[in-house]
Parts: sequence; structure tokens; C-alpha cells
Amino acid sequence: MSNTPKAHRLRTGRHSESGRIYLLTAVTHERRPLFEDLYVGRLVVNEFRRAQEAGSATSIAWVVMPDHFHWLVELHNGDLPKLMQAAKARCARLINQRRGQCAPVWQKGYFDRALRHEEDLKNAARYIIANPLRAGLVDHVGDYPLWDVIWL
Repeated sequence: MSNTPKAHRLRTGRHSESGRIYLLTAVTHERRPLFEDLYVGRLVVNEFRRAQEAGSATSIAWVVMPDHFHWLVELHNGDLPKLMQAAKARCARLINQRRGQCAPVWQKGYFDRALRHEEDLKNAARYIIANPLRAGLVDHVGDYPLWDVIWL
């Protein structure tokens, strides 16, 4: 995930499909570690839940790292640009309120990868939730507070 000014153009010419599973990644502005603050990280988690409650997507797995998140979802009503725009906008508003600022929270755009139906979802979910281990933030996945997967 490079910090390129072209990241917001990654979706040009692409479309999203309801019923499809996507791995989504969004990165904070200038890769600031905003989510080291557990309360701020929980604001992101609440947006994942809000999207599910609204019927936009089913969360399969997610992890909120200090400066980005990975979110494995099955898309339902709507499309990826709307889902991500809504989640990032609400998060930004709430994070800025919490921090008493009016500053950019996210890099423009996001990264997405559609998973084929035959791909092993459990492997993708394991990859996502193992991020804190690979980053050296914890010795055991269960010690990291900002992750979840539907199979537990």
C-alpha cells in the first residue's frame, strides 16, 4: 500500500457486484497511526457494524491496524464506492470530533480485491486477522483488541 496520489483512481473503469466478496483496505492520511487510540479504532469498528445493520454488506473478517484497516465483506445493497465513502466519511467526522480537529483522516480512495467464489475465504480471513502478528504488535492474535471474524 503505497502512499501514491493515484490511489483514488484505482477504481476507474471497475464495477462492484452485489453478492460478491471483497477484501477492502483503507489507509489513514500520511499513514498516521490514529487507531493506536483504542477508542478511535472502535469508531471504525462501529462503522463496519453500521454497514451490516443497514444491509449494505456482511462483515466476514476485519482488522483495524494503527494506520489502516482490512475489511472482508460480502456486498449486498449498493456498491463499493458508496459503502466505502459512507464508512470513511462517518469515521472521519467522528474521529475529528473526538480529537477536536478538522483534519484529513484518510488517504483518497481505497484498495479492493474481489475474491473468486472458489477462493478459500478462511485463508483470506486468517491473513487479515494475522496482521497484528506480522506487524509485531502482539504475540497472540487474541491479545489484539481490534479484529473479528464470523467463524468464532
